Amino acid sequence: MKILMILLCKLLVFVGKLVNKGSSLPGKIVLKLCPDILKRITLPKYVIAVTGSNGKTSTVEMIANVMTENGLNVVWNKEGSNQTEGVTTLLLKNCDLHGSVMGDVVVLESDERYARHTFKHIKPTHFAVTNLYRDQLTRNVHPFWIYDIIKDAADLIPDAELILNADDPIVSLLGKGRGKVRYFAMAKNAYCSDQTDALYNDCTYCPVCGAPLSYEYFHYAHLGKFYCEACKYSSAEPEYVVDSADLENKRISICGQNIELAFASRYNVYNLCTAFAVCSIVGIEHKKIASSLSSFIMKNGRVVRFKAGENEGTLITSKHENSTSYNQSLEYVCASKEKFTLAIIVDAISRKYYTTETSWLWDISFEKLENSNAEKILLCGNYAYDLAARFEMTSIDPAKIKILPDLDEMGKEISSPSDSALYVVTCFSDKEKLFSRVQILNN
Repeated sequence: MKILMILLCKLLVFVGKLVNKGSSLPGKIVLKLCPDILKRITLPKYVIAVTGSNGKTSTVEMIANVMTENGLNVVWNKEGSNQTEGVTTLLLKNCDLHGSVMGDVVVLESDERYARHTFKHIKPTHFAVTNLYRDQLTRNVHPFWIYDIIKDAADLIPDAELILNADDPIVSLLGKGRGKVRYFAMAKNAYCSDQTDALYNDCTYCPVCGAPLSYEYFHYAHLGKFYCEACKYSSAEPEYVVDSADLENKRISICGQNIELAFASRYNVYNLCTAFAVCSIVGIEHKKIASSLSSFIMKNGRVVRFKAGENEGTLITSKHENSTSYNQSLEYVCASKEKFTLAIIVDAISRKYYTTETSWLWDISFEKLENSNAEKILLCGNYAYDLAARFEMTSIDPAKIKILPDLDEMGKEISSPSDSALYVVTCFSDKEKLFSRVQILNN
């Protein structure tokens, strides 16, 4: 039965490529025929799952790149199919006919809501959680609801080692009472503040006892060094630390190792630190990890260089319904020392389900643009007027703002001759609409 299911999956993957079908279907069919197939295969020594609201795709790609450069054969879901069926497809197509996964390490991006289902079939040896933010309100409700779901997943793998963000009081709570936990964090630096840079704080109150939660400093959103006077819940001592950060010069240090940044944002620094921790745990030397991570350019389309007419621009892919993702993209754009044009596209809120819910736009700190070098701000797509309503609440000069519901008009606007730098901020669900109107450059 095992050999038959492996052969069937490989055949379905081959056929799927011919007809351009997704990577989940073969796993879905095999699981229907043999629900316990993943319990019948042999996994390598390290099976690492990565989840969280933001950054899991980028972090997994970094981990796979470092491990591959350092001689490990890595099986990972580069297609991004991160639910149970996709994981099943990934593992079976990489099995030999004896049922052994042909790799030294398995690295899985795991959807935060589906990990509890996937872990009934496969038991990771390590489980990394990047962060938990307010994300996709119509699907994920609230970070603490997602926390409960991830905790259910972690409880299914009591022998696994957790790798947690010590700066996130919600994520850190997963380590409470666990035997094997390692933490990563960012040390205090020039970019810290005594107030959150977000319009809200998801951890105003202690997640353990409900008393007011205090912060020594914030990095961004609700991430920072925290403590509760009432129950003494506080930031754990991290093993992997971003010692220093110089975003202007695109340089950081993790555990004493210098790393050059291809994309300089605090959001990306946490992804790097997560990847550093995971690669260290599997035995790669810190110096080699830093060398592999330095100036690494992701191939997952999160940051893309393009050309519109004669203007070169940068797409920064954010995440609709996730204000923290947008805030970090805006922070990167606002750091520009030159005059710039910024196009914000909200044309379809989700690829997976229908919703017109736009309250999340009011959680984004568009006020960051008030004192920036923005010369022109283009509000684009079907929800351009929803964006415009939000921008009316800022102090940005209305003369800088142009409303372009028609994306063809946006294409003409960003292609017109300009001396300004050009940035586009949008979601994965909308980025192809930009790509159809510009020329993608080699990244």
